Amino acid sequence: MFDLTGIRAAVLDMDGTLIDSMGIWHQIDKDFFAEHHLTPPEGISNQVNKMTMQEWADFFTREFHIAMTGEQVIRRIGEMAYAYYAEKIPLKAGAVEFLDFLDSRKIPYGVATATYRKSAEAALKRLGILDRMQFILTAEEIPSSKKTPEMFLKATELLGSTVQTTVILEDSLHCIQTAVSAGFPVIAVHDASVPPDEQEKIKALADVYGLNLKEVLEKINPERH
Repeated sequence: MFDLTGIRAAVLDMDGTLIDSMGIWHQIDKDFFAEHHLTPPEGISNQVNKMTMQEWADFFTREFHIAMTGEQVIRRIGEMAYAYYAEKIPLKAGAVEFLDFLDSRKIPYGVATATYRKSAEAALKRLGILDRMQFILTAEEIPSSKKTPEMFLKATELLGSTVQTTVILEDSLHCIQTAVSAGFPVIAVHDASVPPDEQEKIKALADVYGLNLKEVLEKINPERH
């Protein structure tokens, strides 16, 4: 069982961890390519999932020779994503219960996400959990996103915690690798968009792994047993 003794704060990923949104990015990629009369290459969504916003924009303009600037690509993708976040995307199982558990332990938390701020705030507000967050950090403020520990380290600063006393909740392998390499304890949540081979690597790296936050809570909260 993961020992929460000494944990003073939590940093929560949003897409694939708190909310069930990863699948919509595959659709956004398809729609964006269709706008430009292109067929998305096989596996493109998994490829660009590991890129920052700027890297994705540069990749698209470079590889597909579209007459758009990187800033225009970023803006258009943001516009397409917003409707999903503002209107459709649900919470993942156990999300509210997990936040209740953190509150009961007086563990403060915030969101660190690669998603656009406008979309993140719209989704969390609609789902009734925006006001529970100490902060939202996005790739708009920290362009390196989670390819480096910068976003996680900024979160610890905002939470008044340290690397060792801050648990990271994530679903993506590259983000978990970044957090583990920096010395953070990690709780991993399954998401169907992550390929099976990456799931196995995630299980090996994380301190706790659950199919959803409900299962995670059962593993870390001794009062539930």
